[in-house]
Amino acid sequence: QVQLVESGGGSVQAGGSLRLSCSVSGYNLNMACMAWFRQAPGKEREYIATIYDGENTPWVAGSVKGRFTISEDNAKNTVALQMDSLKPEDTNMYHCAAATHRAGHTCSYNYWGQGTQVTVSS
Repeated sequence: QVQLVESGGGSVQAGGSLRLSCSVSGYNLNMACMAWFRQAPGKEREYIATIYDGENTPWVAGSVKGRFTISEDNAKNTVALQMDSLKPEDTNMYHCAAATHRAGHTCSYNYWGQGTQVTVSS
């Protein structure tokens, strides 16, 4: 059974940094895509960064570009999200997602984590 478990959330003041980590278990191959998204209750999901297996250039949303960095460690089956220069509007529940298949940069996500809360105070 594939499981994604996020960690690293917490509370920080504006301008601070946090590093989120997503650990993948139960799958012995590299995922086609790994992504981070954030979603508040009742709000739409916002994908903020995606890393594609075999490619060096991840996709990062304009809202976090230059502040957030996604990276992966295939040996450890983890994907990280380094968040710098955090703003109060980054406050949200952050989740990771994994796709076993993709067509180009279109990922068919089939696994999601429960999320980790990030709170940024002004």
